[in-house]
Amino acid sequence: MIFPIVAYGTPVLKQKAKDITADYEGLEELIDDMFETMYEANGIGLAAPQIGKSIRLFIVDGSPFDDEDDMQDFVKIFINPQIIEQEGEEWDFNEGCLSIPDIREDVKRKPKIRIRYQDENFDEIVEEYDGVKARIIQHEYDHIEGVLFTDYLSPLKKRLLKRRLNDIAKGDIRVSYRMKFPLKKGR
Repeated sequence: MIFPIVAYGTPVLKQKAKDITADYEGLEELIDDMFETMYEANGIGLAAPQIGKSIRLFIVDGSPFDDEDDMQDFVKIFINPQIIEQEGEEWDFNEGCLSIPDIREDVKRKPKIRIRYQDENFDEIVEEYDGVKARIIQHEYDHIEGVLFTDYLSPLKKRLLKRRLNDIAKGDIRVSYRMKFPLKKGR
């Protein structure tokens, strides 16, 4: 099932998500549906809050970055993740978000992370990532922390984007995938 992606301004996008347990009902189907939703929207990552679920779950597929090292097989599920370390000198990278279509901005992030999470079998894993992989994970991780990439922008940049962000919240935008808009009239 393909879920509609919730747009900027939807309250769940600004909430810290809750951990889940292995008995979370329908988890396997939810994960499959999240991958289907992400692929339909041509995304490289999707967090549960983006489909209206305030749980600590996100998925990634870095294969669109196939020109990068080892990205072809970078398909992962992160359950109850915790970034336990970030290091290195921050670097800019142009980011976008399925919940904020048609807006892309440079965001500074650390180049290397260490993350603890559970996989789909609830086995605990600790791994280190760097470069674009770390960037994708940090972006999706932010979603389960209630943080959007626009939160990293300067006050001036936020003011310049305010009208476009309001238009997104109202549904005054064309997208090629299903979305839910919090301020759309006549929903």
